[in-house]
Amino acid sequence: MLVFVHACRVQPVDPTQPGTGSPTGKTADQYSADVAIQWASLQLKLTKTTAGFSPTVASRAYGYAGIAMYEAIVPGLPDHQSLAGQLQGLTTLPLPEANQTYNWALSANAAQASIIRNLYVTTSAANKALIDSLEKVLNAQFKESDEPANQRSIAFGQKIADALFEWSKTDGGHEGYNRNFPASYVVPTGPGLWQPTENGLKIPMQPYWGQNRTFLKANNDLPMPKPLSYSTDVKSSIFAQYLDVYAKSKNLTQVEKEIAVWWADNPTDTFTPPGHSYSIATIAVKTAKANLAKAAETFARTGIAVSDAFVLCWRCKFVYNNLRPYTYVRLAIDPKWIPFWPAPPFPGYPSGHATQSSSAATVLSDLYGDNFAFTDDSHVGREKDVSRNVEFKPRSFKSFMESAQESADSRFFGNIHTRQDNETGLAEGKKIGANINALIWKK
Repeated sequence: MLVFVHACRVQPVDPTQPGTGSPTGKTADQYSADVAIQWASLQLKLTKTTAGFSPTVASRAYGYAGIAMYEAIVPGLPDHQSLAGQLQGLTTLPLPEANQTYNWALSANAAQASIIRNLYVTTSAANKALIDSLEKVLNAQFKESDEPANQRSIAFGQKIADALFEWSKTDGGHEGYNRNFPASYVVPTGPGLWQPTENGLKIPMQPYWGQNRTFLKANNDLPMPKPLSYSTDVKSSIFAQYLDVYAKSKNLTQVEKEIAVWWADNPTDTFTPPGHSYSIATIAVKTAKANLAKAAETFARTGIAVSDAFVLCWRCKFVYNNLRPYTYVRLAIDPKWIPFWPAPPFPGYPSGHATQSSSAATVLSDLYGDNFAFTDDSHVGREKDVSRNVEFKPRSFKSFMESAQESADSRFFGNIHTRQDNETGLAEGKKIGANINALIWKK
């Protein structure tokens, strides 16, 4: 049972009926996307600068923040449906008061401020001040002359955030930033299994993350893909996979190096790989000049996409514990080999980059079209990677799937994933995203 900090009316949601109490005033699609864009941008900064926000932990935070944005404004969209009753464990949410006026920009602002404070509770004092400041600035920007409506709207957004945060505590990932590398985990050993990589970490990152609850039951129930059988026989299919990685390391072009570095998205240096997808969602909202309603749905779908992708990808990783090219190539091909990019501290199969990028691209394509052209400027302004002679230049794409493919390819160019890792991730991501698109978003 959910416990709400603020007193509020809670009702079960019937997906076939309006669940809004028929509030009056402007509908949510009559507001600009400024609130959504500014909060998404701040969350990207918080992820980069808050200790413990590994890709898995970050993906979950984007998921809950995106849902909070959507649920705070969905009662103001008569043709849209709440996700309550559609996501695992989320049976009810607060409803607005019947026949009352609401300011949906203020509701979204309050919901974002509240849930992000809770999700990033360990962030620095300077970052907490940024949260407070943005909430205050946006309240001043969007408040209207009807002060009771302003206060009512803020209270509703806070109630939504409180309810969603209480729900989040039951998914298995609560405060995951405190246990990225649990000392209790015993690393399996044996032929073909993951081994500690050159960064010296003996415990893999978030080995239990795959046990977390997915947002969608349909995603949880997807069959787990199986990798090729392990062998060091030079005639085996798996040997050919790793030999391909080794061969590519010997003839990387400058463009391929740029792709590898652009998509690396290491934690602390960037907003992580799922943050890159959230950044692309922000770019889509800006490029399309979307309104608040479209923006909120964009961030909700993208957040769910990257979060479920990481749970399912990590589940598969720690069932098979597939070894990285770094280990296999040194064992079976070249004992002195050094990959272009350091191997991440967790098993290889399937690629997290490919899975989450494909899942996000699938939901964004459904919202904006299969041929939505955009320029990814997510890393423009970063200092040149001098050791690899790579500058951070914007990259343009003809579609979201084209960018997802490049994200997957980047890990092959970085010599840290085989093609089977990437191909499986892309395929599984499309399934995850398709299930999200199949939710009842509109009545």
